[in-house]
Amino acid sequence: MGITQGVLVKGYSAGAAITARKIVKFGAADNTVIQATAATDLLLGVAQPDLDTASGDTCDVHLAGIVEVKAGGTIARGDMVTSDANGDAVATTTAANRVLGIAEVSGVANDIITVILSQHLI
Repeated sequence: MGITQGVLVKGYSAGAAITARKIVKFGAADNTVIQATAATDLLLGVAQPDLDTASGDTCDVHLAGIVEVKAGGTIARGDMVTSDANGDAVATTTAANRVLGIAEVSGVANDIITVILSQHLI
């Protein structure tokens, strides 16, 4: 486990309940976010590491830097990571997947790992 070192953090309105350290995507309205549910979602960043956010409350989203995220499967340091159906980080090499960033450390399901944010499309 590492430490979140977000260098760009922005507050968004939570369009639904968001669990800490989950990958988020844009919500239905401007300036809203919800938990990501697929590797093809328009991934934005990672929800604040210290507390869950209720629907309608402000969720600080880490958009750049090194962040803690919950792993949804086995990830090796250096792997590109995306979201699973629960907003957890999983390794990917699949074409058309959105990439959240690069794993800084290895981990398995339910571990908290650090990811260097580098959003892009495979």
